[in-house]
Amino acid sequence: MTESLPGAHMREELHSQPAMWARAADLTAEQKRLPASGARIAVVGCGTSWFMAQSYAALRETSGQGETDAFAASEAFIDRGYDAVVALTRSGTTTEVLELVERIKGRIPTVGVIGDPESPLVSLVDEAVLLPFADEKSVVQTRFATTALALFRASLGENLDAAIADAEAVLVEPGDEELRDADQYTFLGRGWTIGLAHEAALKLRESSQSWTEAYPSMDYRHGPIAIAAPGRVTWQFGEAPEGLSAQVEATGARFEQRAIDPLADLVRLHRTALDRAVARGLDPDQPRNLTRSVILDA
Repeated sequence: MTESLPGAHMREELHSQPAMWARAADLTAEQKRLPASGARIAVVGCGTSWFMAQSYAALRETSGQGETDAFAASEAFIDRGYDAVVALTRSGTTTEVLELVERIKGRIPTVGVIGDPESPLVSLVDEAVLLPFADEKSVVQTRFATTALALFRASLGENLDAAIADAEAVLVEPGDEELRDADQYTFLGRGWTIGLAHEAALKLRESSQSWTEAYPSMDYRHGPIAIAAPGRVTWQFGEAPEGLSAQVEATGARFEQRAIDPLADLVRLHRTALDRAVARGLDPDQPRNLTRSVILDA
């Protein structure tokens, strides 16, 4: 494979994800730098990082390890008595994240989970958890986001062996042209997988200029199901509400769900996004109107 092929970086990074997760699961020292169980925390990020923050927050709180909120960095309500703030960012240069950390420096302990060890955020936070091995060349994030979430899950006491095995399996299965060529996609999740649903919609939109939407599974029937139709896909991450699959199939849409770890199902979506982009003559390594990091002018 040469770097001149469209999506070459995304393809390599996509297939490296199971190995990245295994490495993150072994980073016990780095996991201990995250806020301890019982601490009341906020997790912030932008775009993909915000959606991973949502998943981490739901997992941490529902496992009884402390109140955990997730915010887009530009819209964070930080002055609520938090014991710590976790800032997740691949580049460590995103303007909104840097401004937030600077604003609370010295008042609220901060932990940065960062891909680039040379970024300015490293020196701003009180604790830096560095994941340079998971950093990426593609503008479209895949492995850094899922590796960070794998680190978070491991820090909460989860065993990732099944997730890793599921991801390895989906990466070698045959492609699905019907799924790749659908007219429209809606992604659904419950609890911690709501963040995955939002991330899936963003990833497919960024990579292939596709029409995507995302909702909590239970809310889908409160209006959004009106978009379901033949040639369209409703993709559920994790367990679906009772009766939902039948309701979607009655519209003629395809209801997509796998009994695998939801993070591995996100890898399956990454592969679909890559295949769809390439089939449309697009390069997901250089998506339209996007850059690796959003740096705003003062």
